[in-house]
Amino acid sequence: MTSGCFRINKISSASSSRNGRSNNRSVLAKILGSTTTIFHNFRDKCEEQSHDQLCCALVKSQNDVNSFVVTGPFQALLMSNSILSASAKGATFLILLQVASRALTFAVNQILLRFLSPELLGVSAQLELFSISVLYFARESLRVALQRQAHGTQAVVNLSYLALFFGTPLAYLLALLWFRSDTPDVPYFVEALVLYCLATFLELLSEPAFSAVQQKLLYKVRASAESSATLLRCIGTCGSAILASQAGLDIGVLPFAVGQLAYALALLVVYSYKTWPVAKADGFSLFPEKLPSTKDNPSLMNYFSAPLMRLTASLSLQSALKYILTQGDSLLITTLASLADQGAYALASNYGGLIARMLFQPIEESSRNMFAKLCANVEPSAGASKKKEQKGTKEQQQNLAQASRVLSTILHLYGIISLFAVTLGPILAPVLLSVVAGQKWSATSASRVLSTYCYYIPFLAINGVTEAFVAAVATNKELYAQSVSMGIFFALFAGSAWFFIGQLEMGGNGVVLANTVNMGLRIVWNTWFIRRFFSRNGSAFSALETLPSLTAAAPAAIIPTLMQMKPGINILGRFGVFGELVSMGAVGGVYVLHVLFFERQFLIDCYRMLRPSQVAQPSQKKSV
Repeated sequence: MTSGCFRINKISSASSSRNGRSNNRSVLAKILGSTTTIFHNFRDKCEEQSHDQLCCALVKSQNDVNSFVVTGPFQALLMSNSILSASAKGATFLILLQVASRALTFAVNQILLRFLSPELLGVSAQLELFSISVLYFARESLRVALQRQAHGTQAVVNLSYLALFFGTPLAYLLALLWFRSDTPDVPYFVEALVLYCLATFLELLSEPAFSAVQQKLLYKVRASAESSATLLRCIGTCGSAILASQAGLDIGVLPFAVGQLAYALALLVVYSYKTWPVAKADGFSLFPEKLPSTKDNPSLMNYFSAPLMRLTASLSLQSALKYILTQGDSLLITTLASLADQGAYALASNYGGLIARMLFQPIEESSRNMFAKLCANVEPSAGASKKKEQKGTKEQQQNLAQASRVLSTILHLYGIISLFAVTLGPILAPVLLSVVAGQKWSATSASRVLSTYCYYIPFLAINGVTEAFVAAVATNKELYAQSVSMGIFFALFAGSAWFFIGQLEMGGNGVVLANTVNMGLRIVWNTWFIRRFFSRNGSAFSALETLPSLTAAAPAAIIPTLMQMKPGINILGRFGVFGELVSMGAVGGVYVLHVLFFERQFLIDCYRMLRPSQVAQPSQKKSV
């Protein structure tokens, strides 16, 4: 049997003849009547094959077809659809996980806000920045590099231990730096920081199991681990705050530390418990094991893949710059603002970033994994003069076309979401904040920052998925070029932040605007790279095709004005802020329906793309 072909077992029996292409095709037609839409693709493609290159081969007995073997270019069709299906399901799991966890966190935060002052929330933001800093520098470049490893789970597990090796001393050094700086005058800050250090160590200890889960596309395991961890964090944070309040104790920021420790412990336990049987079944270990060293894939110290180590080193500088650009707002607000202003900005950015964490982040993570696998075997071209010779195999072209289609679809979907964010968000944000956080918080600068943040959401979305593509397919040389570009962007970001915050005294709004400048520059570079990548590999990508239709976008110019007019407020005014929400929400709802109507065909296509393995009706000729 041809090695590397896909076998689909347990297909119903059918009679066949050993002679003649027509008999073979008739058997295939019978099989197609009761199988999934993928076989319709094979049936159509069989018409294009020569007599001596049939697209399928039936094995074992003629009257009992137990196996269906796909070879040649149609292996790529199965592979790309399989990767797309797994990634789509993974994105769905992660999105549902984020929605559930954020809904739970949101509910808990509403309780906590009743016990917190803006100063305490500002200190909790500093502790979160500490945890993010350690985890980011310890594992981010490793995670991106490991997603580029097409095969070999043991190599992935081995390399993931470097996150623990680098992260532990980093946590110690950063903790010393935090202690030597101006310690906030809040109760139990030192104890809270110690608990955050312990939580960071436990979370890094779960990294080998997490890497194996990502490599095996076990999104259900990840959803189980993160949902359990989020639940325990909410219980720990909210429970300790309520118990302390009932006992009349002021425990300061300690509830956040208790919640973070519960979160890390749950991740370690669930990941280890769920991944251990998979490791035994698939023949790899969650502990470091020696790797065979080959000419194509040499190993360092018999444990670490040399190509992955080089890729990790190439990504390290980029990750450091990306950290500064991503967390630059937190660093700036910590340096330039008071604790009260930090708390107001933290509240606004947390609410404004809900959509980014619930929707954009899961799509970014799963798409990065998918792009890395679809484009894993694409060879970089040597030059434009050899374009035709560099187009690669038919399998590569099918995978590239799939990657281009998925990227365009995600960007188009983000365009629709962005329409709602910039049209409805700035008007509704202050009113919604007064409902969910109360007048104590709406009276701060948080409402103005939240309105400005709505204009930042489209930049956040587009940059996330385009950078995911770059990280998945770029060569070491291209990653270095991106790092240099990001260094330039940081200089421009710092300059714009100095102008908006230092000169114009815009506070939190200035931080958002500086971030917008940063994201805009990164999007320009990412788009240039993506167009160049597809062009040099003989595929197509058009940024214009990702934009929403003009008919859907046109009313966005007048919708904010109509919402500010608050139609029907004379009747609804008696209900206070809820009456305002109903009045403005009615206008916004009409616009949402308008956009959904004119983008209905695209949304239907999105649904079909996310369900590639759905069984088709036998009468359906066209492949989905």
